This record gives sequence, structure tokens and C-alpha cells, in this order.
Amino acid sequence: MGELSLVVGAGVIGSRVAGMLAERGDRVSVVSRRGSGPAGVAADAADAGAMARLAEGAAVIYNCVNPPYHRWPADWPPIAASVLAAAERSGAVLVTLSNLYGYGPRVPGGYDEAHPITEATPLAATGRKGRVRARVWQDALAAHRAGRVRVAEVRAADFIGPGAQSAMGERIVRHVRQGKNVSVLGRADRPHTWSFTDDVARMLVTAGTDPRAWGRAWHVPSNEPLSQRQVIDDFARAAGVGQVRVGEIPSVVLRGMGLFSPLLRELRETEYQFRDDFVMDSSAAQATFGLKPAPWEEIAAVTVNSPSR
Repeated sequence: MGELSLVVGAGVIGSRVAGMLAERGDRVSVVSRRGSGPAGVAADAADAGAMARLAEGAAVIYNCVNPPYHRWPADWPPIAASVLAAAERSGAVLVTLSNLYGYGPRVPGGYDEAHPITEATPLAATGRKGRVRARVWQDALAAHRAGRVRVAEVRAADFIGPGAQSAMGERIVRHVRQGKNVSVLGRADRPHTWSFTDDVARMLVTAGTDPRAWGRAWHVPSNEPLSQRQVIDDFARAAGVGQVRVGEIPSVVLRGMGLFSPLLRELRETEYQFRDDFVMDSSAAQATFGLKPAPWEEIAAVTVNSPSR
């Protein structure tokens, strides 16, 4: 058997990472509160003692935790500190799954194709969730530069794929399969980058096993940007239904809905990602590791035609 890898988080990405590692012949333990699955171990990722014990002998720790959206400011700091300490103590490489929130909005006009988000874009978030994600990386990078641990961060755009929890997740997919009208956040026709869940998992595995990845952040290899309307049109085509009408949820309506839903209330912070252009550049990872995103047509087909989770 190969080296031991510890995957923290058993969601869509963590489960896919574990599967890819197992396919390589690595030994895998998957940590989650429930400990479900054949390699599952029940533990709280914020429990530093438990994480230290579980990380003994691990070559790589993959932090794929996804706390409840509205609890990020409270839950992420202790989880990140616990997992970082476990990596330091065990000598394991730490790879953390992240997103683009830490960059914050670009004014005016958003991140268009002439000015995309790159790994060199400053982490200048002003919202609570963006600031906490930026701090997670800054703390890990400081430990790396101090020689205490080896780290990398993998940043994905909005997920797309079977089971993805995102703006193009199951709510949209279910309606498209049925040929029903859909409503989207922000503007339907702004270019937006999407990261396929398999491409996210593949980048994480690469970052954990290739020393060239350590000490910096990487963007997930992703296809050219598509607007929400274009994505939905492609979903409809892949599902074999007629064109689906796409509407937009007005900001005032989203704010009203947020009065009754913690999740929708938190979406106000990142509304700019769908109101403005939001384009991510992933050329660094593609050039360095020879990785390419899955073909868009395959992504659309598998997303729409896979069974609901």
C-alpha cells in the first residue's frame, strides 16, 4: 500500500479526493463528524488533539472542510488552526481547499477577461467570509515560510458538477431537467468562471504530491468563462429539453429573503460575483503541472444526467 493521506471533510470534493487517492494505491482516512464511508473516521476537525492523533504517520492532509455557510467566521478559525497544528506535528504536507472570496470585489466592472483574478491578485476582501478565508491562508503561509510546515492552497471558482453546492447546483439542475423556468443570482449574462468538481479534486491531489506546488496558492484548471444563461442553455441541451427561460432575482428580493434565511442573508456579501464579470485565470496550474480542465460538453452532460444525491 502507498502512503497515508488524511482527507478532512467528506463532502463532494473530499469524497472525490479520497477516491482519486485510493485509485493511486494510497491508504486513505476520511475525517468527518459522522465518520461515514469505508474509510471514514468520526472526529471534529476543530478538536486539535483528535486531529493530531489522526495525522500521525500521514504524508499529506487535505483540508476539504465546508462548515455551514453562515458559520464560516466562527467555525473556520478553530478548524484551520487545528489542522495546521496537526500538519506541523506530523510533518505532513497540508493542502487546503479554498475559493475566490479572499480577493474581494474589483471596482469598477469586476474581474473581466482583460483583468482576471490570478494568484497574484491581492487578498483584499472586505466581507466577513472573505476575510476569514484570506486569514486561513496567511496563517498557513506564515508557518510555511517559518519552516514549520509545507503547505499549498487550491482555490476554485464556483463549483459545477454532480452534487455541487453552488449557484449552478441541484436547484438549477433539477428545474432544467424538468424544463422549468429558473431564476439566478445577479445578472444572467455576465461572464463567470466555473470549476468542475473532478478538476478541483485532481488539483488538490496534485498539490499534495508534487513539491512544485508547495508554498503558494493555485487556481483550479477551469474552462473559459460562461454566463449563467449560457450554462443553463448548455444544461438544457444536454438534458434534451427545450430552451429554459432564465430570470434574475432582484437584489431587493434577495435582501428580503435574507430576513428569513441565514444562507440567503450571507449571499449578500458575495453578490458582486454574479452582478459583475467574475473571471478567474488558471494558466499557472495548467502550465506548471500540465493539467487541463475536462471538456465543457462532458461537464454539462455529467452534471445534468447524473442521479441526484
